[in-house]
Order: sequence, then structure tokens, then C-alpha cells
Amino acid sequence: MGRTITVNRTTAYATTYGIALPERRTAPAGEACGPFRTAVVRDLRERSGRSPHGLTFGAKDLVVVTGLPGSGKSTLMRRAVYGPRIDSQDTRDRWDARLARVLPYALYRPFVRIGHYAGLHRALRSGAGVVVHDCGTQAWVRGWLAREARRRGGTLHLLLLDVTPDEAREGQRERGRGVSHYAFARHRAATARLLRSVEKGRLPEGCGGAVLLDRAAAGVLKRIDFAG
Repeated sequence: MGRTITVNRTTAYATTYGIALPERRTAPAGEACGPFRTAVVRDLRERSGRSPHGLTFGAKDLVVVTGLPGSGKSTLMRRAVYGPRIDSQDTRDRWDARLARVLPYALYRPFVRIGHYAGLHRALRSGAGVVVHDCGTQAWVRGWLAREARRRGGTLHLLLLDVTPDEAREGQRERGRGVSHYAFARHRAATARLLRSVEKGRLPEGCGGAVLLDRAAAGVLKRIDFAG
């Protein structure tokens, strides 16, 4: 049976069938983590084959999967998320299937974004736990999700994929779709700032917890779900 982490903001505990997980706790919320007393960072990188196979969040929680373009966010979500997931790549794929042969993406990109955020709005209204794809540059989206998590009595968590720029570019080549050098540099700077902050235990405002994954840890993660 694969090991599973249960993530709980109230007691801030984690279990992997007897394997202790490293944790970092921040100072009280006024500094960086919204209304929560402490924010917990669980670092699952470089665990030498001891990475958990599952992550279970609270029933009302929201989870943001973030990292560089090509880091494997969409691949992880499609393979491991059990329950509602909102991925902008899924929205783009649907529009591409209808229009890519007749129009350049730049012309219908605004409609892709509108469709993505409309789908996210519908998913949030359901009150269920949701996993959301974020490239790391859309801080306003995380703010929106943090407010929604507080409103419903849940917690906003970050699931941060830490891969090298070379690994991310290779991921873009494998999927046959890349981003411009300018866009990649912008994503790289934003992701690096977020990673440094999380490693120090300083989470974005409104976040109650974060999980750090490298490529190996993400590769063995088979299930992301919500309790209840």
C-alpha cells in the first residue's frame, strides 16, 4: 500500500504509515499567512524513494499546483487528482481542437482565459475541495482562492513543483508546446521568489500550508484527494 500524507491545518500533522515528515513552522500570521496561527511547510524533495504516494486534504480545502511551465503540473493533475480539478491547459485544449487549424492562438487566447476562470468560479460555488493549476505568476488568483477558502472554513494549500529550468524546458519539448523566452524568464523569476519564500516558511498571504515536490516525488505521487 502506498504511503499517504493527511494534511490538516488545525493540528498540523502528517502521517506516512510511520515515516516522520520534515516540517517547518512559521511565525504567527500577521507576517505572511493570513488568519492562521502557523503555516506548515512539508518538504518532500530528495527523499530517496520514501516519498508518499498520496496527499489527502480537508474536505473544504483548496489546493494550488504551481511551478515552471513544463514542470509537470498538468501531467500530475491528470494522473493523481481525484475530485474537481481546474487546469487552464484543459480549457486551451478544448479551444485548440475547434480553432487551432483556422486561427492563431493569440486571437482566441482571451476566450480561453475567460473560460478557465468561469470554470473555476463554478467549481468554487460547489463548496467541494478543488485542485487548481497555477503557473506561479497569477498572485491575484491565489488571493481569490485564499478568500474563498476562508469563506468556506477551509484552508488554501500550495503544491509547489521544484524543477530546474532545464527540466522544465525538456518538459515543454516533450509536450510539443513551449513559451517564449520572455514569458519563461518571467515565470522563472516569479517561481524562484515563491520557492525561496516557502523554503523560509513565509507563505503567501492567506495560505495555510505548502508541500514541496521535486520531479522524483511528483513521479510517485498517485493520488491527491480530499477527506470525506
